[in-house]
Amino acid sequence: MATYDLLVIGSGPSGQRAAVSAVKKGRNVALVEMRNVVGGVCINTGTIPSKTMREAVLHLSGYNYRSIYGMNYRVKEKITMQDLAFRVQHVIKTEIDVTEAQLSRNGVDVITGVASFVDDHHVKVCGSKGENMLEADKIVIAVGTKPADSPKVPINGRTIINSDQILELQNLPKTLIVVGGGVIGVEYTCMFSALGVRVTLVEKRPKLLEFADQEIVEALSYHLRDSRVTMRLAEEVESVEELADGTVVANLESKKKISGDALLYAVGRQGNISELNLAAAGLEADKRGRIPVDKDFRTKVPHIFAVGDVIGFPSLASVSMEQGRIAVERAFGDECVQSNPSFYPYGIYTIPEISFIGKTEEQLTEEDVPYEVGVAYYREIARGQIRGDTTGRLKLIFHRETRQILGVHIIGEGAAELVHIGQAVMTLGGAVDYFIDSVFNYPTLAECYKAAAFNGINRLARFDN
Repeated sequence: MATYDLLVIGSGPSGQRAAVSAVKKGRNVALVEMRNVVGGVCINTGTIPSKTMREAVLHLSGYNYRSIYGMNYRVKEKITMQDLAFRVQHVIKTEIDVTEAQLSRNGVDVITGVASFVDDHHVKVCGSKGENMLEADKIVIAVGTKPADSPKVPINGRTIINSDQILELQNLPKTLIVVGGGVIGVEYTCMFSALGVRVTLVEKRPKLLEFADQEIVEALSYHLRDSRVTMRLAEEVESVEELADGTVVANLESKKKISGDALLYAVGRQGNISELNLAAAGLEADKRGRIPVDKDFRTKVPHIFAVGDVIGFPSLASVSMEQGRIAVERAFGDECVQSNPSFYPYGIYTIPEISFIGKTEEQLTEEDVPYEVGVAYYREIARGQIRGDTTGRLKLIFHRETRQILGVHIIGEGAAELVHIGQAVMTLGGAVDYFIDSVFNYPTLAECYKAAAFNGINRLARFDN
């Protein structure tokens, strides 16, 4: 029986970061992965494939240049699912190679198989080469999630699919039903609508992306409708059926019927814990398969930690990596390393892209915080015209009295990159005046910060006169 200082279960972003961080501290580390390749959901079916597919969609459809060359502009006239899959598979293979090289270079023992607890220090791994029994002083659970299912929606992997099965579609559908208006559902809605697919989006909540700034979400909703997306908000699916001709019908509780060539079910995800035998380690999960942890990512069994999507919101790859790092620091007694979740940025890869950090207007209003807003529009920035994105905007929210930056909210291409300027200023406690006094390269989208700052300061000036 092999013995380790740390055993990590799962090789996604959080597990990979945890394993490498422990090795850097001189620990003996093993990582168990149930797939034949490393990378977890992030690389194999989730983040990397979906963002690569988005890039392929934008390129092949010519979406970003239609405002310049006309609505009929396309790089490729007839785009197929195979065109999208080609680019996705190339990036997946490269990312797997990079991850394998990093784990190997750092001396992490990678063991392939399905892990299950025997007790709180012993884990059995069943793989194609038989069983292994592993003993570890500390354990990090980083098993990620899998698509949630519903008895109302009979997934068949052909015309009724979940988000892990997108690339299994044989043909690009002419009409698509998307059930679920969360991040995954909205991202795929945007991709398919950019390809000219008529999409109907069904969401049981009255608004999309309720955790984001509502002005930004309203702008996204406008773009979706402008792309001929039909949104059925505050609606719930009662049943789904496949007809003899291969089409799919979604019956809503309101008695509406929606027909499409295919249906994507994207109503949340659940912890991938079914094989773990958590009870043997003295652990349990909630009904969505999420494992409760404290602020240090420690479970109720002190030497077992859980990180990444399996612990729930925010379920971001970037945050998962940080959780893996912090968990290892705490596991081996380092209390000095700190990380502030209030400064974590969010990236939503819709079309157009959304990214934000800090508080929303709705949150600040509820907290009775006196704030002011400054807005810059891509159409008024030279780089926006050059890039062909004249619909994006950047919103700065700052305290009326201290002028400290409280939030940055962006919609438009490059948003997930642009937000990091605001992140740096916020993290260092900067005020809106920083952007007034700074010089940005011209022409760049970064100029939006300066334009938004002037816009906000001018609003304040009206009250000073």
